[in-house]
Amino acid sequence: MSTHAQVHRARWREQIAVLLGREPKKPAHVTEVAIKLHEIKRARPKAEVKAAIEAAHATPRGHKWRNRRWAVLIAANLLFTVSYLLDIQVLEGALTASRFIGFHLIDLNSALQVMLAHKHVITNLVIGTLTVATGWMLLGGRTFCSWVCPYHLLSEWAEKLHLWLARKKLVSDQHMDRRLRVAFWVAFALAALATGYTVFEAISPTGIVSRALIYGPGLALLWVAALLLFEVVISRRAWCRYACPIGLTYGVVGIFAPLRVKYNLQNCLHEGDCRKVCLVPHVLETVIKSRAADVDVPLGPDCTRCGLCVDQCPTGSLTFDVKGLSKLL
Repeated sequence: MSTHAQVHRARWREQIAVLLGREPKKPAHVTEVAIKLHEIKRARPKAEVKAAIEAAHATPRGHKWRNRRWAVLIAANLLFTVSYLLDIQVLEGALTASRFIGFHLIDLNSALQVMLAHKHVITNLVIGTLTVATGWMLLGGRTFCSWVCPYHLLSEWAEKLHLWLARKKLVSDQHMDRRLRVAFWVAFALAALATGYTVFEAISPTGIVSRALIYGPGLALLWVAALLLFEVVISRRAWCRYACPIGLTYGVVGIFAPLRVKYNLQNCLHEGDCRKVCLVPHVLETVIKSRAADVDVPLGPDCTRCGLCVDQCPTGSLTFDVKGLSKLL
């Protein structure tokens, strides 16, 4: 087997293991081209690297992908509200289950919960999930989380407050074991199977916020407020990182998607700006000095495709890319 094939297979195994909660490891197989680049980078004088970082930061970075993502997320959720208020039947229902111009769309995790609760496969749910699954298999990773989920946006804003308080040393970020997310996924699935009730749907902040935007606020928003307070004061982005089974479900579905964020080793200065803004910094382990197994490395399926790292990277070493096609501009 060639080195490139070994690196490719090892990368997929590693990325799937990381998706399921294991901490990233240094790659066992590295291509010869990447090894030479790592050697050149290690030999580069520190003063020269520092000057290069300062020069790269001299050019302001915008928020192109963040702004696009916020616009899509807000528009998608408001379309539910407008369709309901004006009774125009364009996008009916909520994020859990909906119908877009006649096409049934059902959240994959919600469909699984319902079928486990009812203990049989429901044909209408299968049709709706196949439509959704096809889309997310193409977009990949946890794209749903950052481009559609309304709680993700609230959590992103709460994170800004958390970071402001952390700079003033009023709070600190408590890290947890990421394998908790798998444990929660299994626990919610077993709860649905045992009780005949979709337990997760009752507490899912995604569903709660979606329904509140469409049909009006209810007491369930107090639970969402409590989660956000926990994330501001105790653990940054805790629900998305350590608990939500929706992200894990979509991550698994989008493992082999053609759309991805790709890292290029060549011009990277390893200053770490991308990891500071990333919701899931473990997917950016490859940008750490001497960690890349190849010159070009697509990020793993736990990546939310949010574009924050693409916006933040001062050297353009992180880009959106479609496998087999030129990068998106």
